[in-house]
Amino acid sequence: MMFGMARFLRFWTCRWKLMHHGLLLAVFLVTIFMLIYSISTANDLFPKTCSRQGKPSPLQTALPCYPRWDLMFLKIHKTGSSTVLNILFRYGEKHQLKFAFPAGGRNDFAYPAPFSRRTVSGYSPAICYNIVANHMRFEPVALAGLLPRERFYFTILRQPASLFESSFHYYGPAVPLTWRIAGRDKMESFLRDPWAYYTPRAFNGHYLRNLQFFDLGQDKDMDPHDPRLGDIFQDLEARFSLVMLTEYFDESLILLKELLCWELEDVLYFRLNSRVASEVTPLDPMLEDQARSWNQLDSLLYAHFNHTFWRKVEIFGRRRMIWEVAELRWLNAKMAEACIEGGGPVEASQVREPAFRSWQPAGKRSIVGYNRKAGIEEPYQDLCEAMLTPEMQYMGRMGVSLWKMRLWAFFRDLVSW
Repeated sequence: MMFGMARFLRFWTCRWKLMHHGLLLAVFLVTIFMLIYSISTANDLFPKTCSRQGKPSPLQTALPCYPRWDLMFLKIHKTGSSTVLNILFRYGEKHQLKFAFPAGGRNDFAYPAPFSRRTVSGYSPAICYNIVANHMRFEPVALAGLLPRERFYFTILRQPASLFESSFHYYGPAVPLTWRIAGRDKMESFLRDPWAYYTPRAFNGHYLRNLQFFDLGQDKDMDPHDPRLGDIFQDLEARFSLVMLTEYFDESLILLKELLCWELEDVLYFRLNSRVASEVTPLDPMLEDQARSWNQLDSLLYAHFNHTFWRKVEIFGRRRMIWEVAELRWLNAKMAEACIEGGGPVEASQVREPAFRSWQPAGKRSIVGYNRKAGIEEPYQDLCEAMLTPEMQYMGRMGVSLWKMRLWAFFRDLVSW
C-alpha cells in the first residue's frame, strides 16, 4: 500500500514538473514573441487603417476610383474653412467615420500650440481615426501617428490682404496689442506703422501677422528673404495633396471632389461663419499693398500655391471645370430655395433658432446665420438641417463636449463683451 502511494506521488511530481517546465517554456516563448513584435513595430507610427478605401483618384481619368475618407484638413483661420468643415462633418456622419475631436471642452487642438496627440479627446494608439479637421497649428510628426498611411492632407488659403482685414476685425478685441491703438480705424493706424504696436511674442500676436504661414507650423516672423523659404514651400506642397483657394472656392471643391472620388452632392454647401457685409472694411489700393507687405510670408505662400492650384485646374480641364462649377452653383441655389427662409443669410439678431446661431467674436454680433424654411419637403429635411448647422452645434450633435466654450460664451455675454 505504502509502495503504491509513493509510486503515485512520484508520478504526479514528475508530471507536475513537466507541466511546470512546459508552462515556463510557453511563457518564455510568448515573451520572446512579444519582444520581437514590439521591436519590429516600434518605428511604425501609423495605426492600422480602418477604412475601405481604394487608390487615390488621378485628375481626369477614365478608370474607376474609390472614395477616400482618411483625411486631414488643416483648418486655417478666416479662409472659409468652417464651410469646408461642415462638408466633412456631413460626409463623416453619412459614412459613420471616426473623427479625432479636441479634448478639454475646446473646439481646437490647444491652438496656438503645435498639434499634439495629447490634445485629442480619448486618444489611444489602438483607435483608428478617419478625419482630423478642427483648428490646429500644423505639426506633421505628431499628426503622422494619428491617421493611416494612405491619408489625404488638404487645406485652404486666402488672399493675404483680405485675410488680414478679416482677422484684424474678428480677433482684434482678443489681441491686447490692439487695445492701445487710438482712433476709429485701428486697422489703418496699425498698417501705417505696424512696428509701433506689434511685438513678436505678445499674447495672440499671431493673429496680426502671417497667420496662414503660422497655422502651417512656420515662423510668422521669418525673414522673407531667408533661403530656406523655397524648401519650406516645396515640403508643404509634398505634404498637401490639395491647397484650395478661398477666392476660387467652387473650383476648389470640384478639385477636392475629383481627388477624393466623391459625388457632387457631397460638396454642396451654404457659407458659414461669414460676416455681415456692413462689417467688412474695403481696402483701398494703398492699404491693400501695406497689408500684403506686412504679411509678406503669407503673400509668397499664396503666390506659390496659386500657381499649383491652376496647374491642377489645367490637368482637370478648364472647360470641364466651367461646366461642373455651374452645376454645383445650380444645386446650391436649389438647396437654398428648399432650405432657407428668404433664400439667404440674416444678421445674428434675426436668427430664430439657437441651433443655427453662429459663434460670435468678442464684443460683436457680426457673424450671419440662417433661418430654416418652414415646411421643408421630407427628402430634404435632414440635409437642410445639417447644411445650416454651424461648427459648435454640429460638434455638439456629434457628442463632443464643449463646456469650456460654453462657459466662455456665458461670461462674455454676462459682461456684454
